[in-house]
Amino acid sequence: MHKKFLALALAAATSFSLVACGGSSSESTTDTAETTQEAEATEETTEEATEESAETEEAAEDTASGEAVTLDWAVWDVESTAYWQAMADGYMAAHPEVTINMVDLGSTDYMTQLATQLAGGNGELDILSIKDIPGYSNLINLDMLEPLNDALETDASKFNGVLDQLSTEDGTFYAVPFRNDFWVVYYNKDLFDAAGVDYPTNDMTLEEYDALARQMTSGEGAEKVYGCHYHTWRSAVSLFGILDGEHSIIDGNYDFLQPYYELVLGEQTDGICMDFGELKTSSLHYSAAFENGQAAMVNMGSWFIATLEQYNAEAEANGVDPVNWGMVKYPHPEGVEAGTTLGTVTSLAVNSNSENKEAAEAFINWCVSDEGAQIIAETGTFPAVATDSTNSIIAATEGFPEDEASLEALNTAAVYLEMPLTDKASEIETVLNTEHDAIMTGAETVEEGIANMNEQVSAILAQ
Repeated sequence: MHKKFLALALAAATSFSLVACGGSSSESTTDTAETTQEAEATEETTEEATEESAETEEAAEDTASGEAVTLDWAVWDVESTAYWQAMADGYMAAHPEVTINMVDLGSTDYMTQLATQLAGGNGELDILSIKDIPGYSNLINLDMLEPLNDALETDASKFNGVLDQLSTEDGTFYAVPFRNDFWVVYYNKDLFDAAGVDYPTNDMTLEEYDALARQMTSGEGAEKVYGCHYHTWRSAVSLFGILDGEHSIIDGNYDFLQPYYELVLGEQTDGICMDFGELKTSSLHYSAAFENGQAAMVNMGSWFIATLEQYNAEAEANGVDPVNWGMVKYPHPEGVEAGTTLGTVTSLAVNSNSENKEAAEAFINWCVSDEGAQIIAETGTFPAVATDSTNSIIAATEGFPEDEASLEALNTAAVYLEMPLTDKASEIETVLNTEHDAIMTGAETVEEGIANMNEQVSAILAQ
């Protein structure tokens, strides 16, 4: 909103012509009276102008403080993403003086489109949705984002360490996460019951997870049940290695990944999980492998909850059996706290050239407040700042498992981003993905793949 200020220029001039020798006394008195009236009129006009100027300035201050303001919010896929509209409606209901106008830039190349919109110091957008780390890093480098350390009202510790991973080297963060997806283990209760094996627990080490997967593997051919399943994403395998909080996926040394690749490759060799190469060739989706009863367990993000709920809701109409599923916390290395997991976040930022920064910051603070988090949870989406209340809302959605372990699985201890902040994110990701495929297909040994990661990423970091 553009501030308008009233500029008033008032000029009052009085001249007195006193009659010289021989002048009439009455004429002099008349001139003096007229001059006095003009002066009084000028004074009155000046007072009115001063009052009007003060009122205008007060109105401008009211506008700047957040009253009667329109906030333009950059988002993607409004029609297919429930939480955008819910957040906007919730905030406007609580703040009737604010109008939120969503600007849908689409999901394809969203962050590139956003950077284009902001080019040249464009202040038309106020609130910016941040979709990925490479795009976030780029906007920081272009000075397009406002620092938010001083603006955030929610206790930073409630974000489970994610804010630190979104911060630059000097500790400044330019985006605040409002949505958080984290990894858990989904399991098929019917398969466990048929095998007479106890369900997974919420405190399961990787060794225990591996032993359980081996115990749950049975059958041959089309009837085979795999104990566990890994999707073809690198994150499904290699990122077990960052759960100790001591290692990073962006520091250029990947020797720490060796035991985790060896664990999963050992399962693959022994037929405990599906072959990576076959999965790449067949394009079998993890949801199909689990829903069809081919895998007893699958490690996957919390977004899979809604997929399973929808699958079961439509199962009868589609002529298939529903999946009797549950979920537990992500398996962790020995010595790591249960509930430590991987995650991805969606964040909000403020355009550094916005004329409504305070109002935009107020909206972000509301989104991560208890009230905002509850509204986000009501759409089936996990808020970044989760509480018992928001977890109960998620657990109350139609089709969520009724057991206590599944509810407890929603409580995370620490969340490590699949890709933390770095301006080399895109280049590093390319190298790691390429080497991951080579290792998992046997084109390279674990040692060769990790050596290539070390060499190539170190070269990128040195640029």
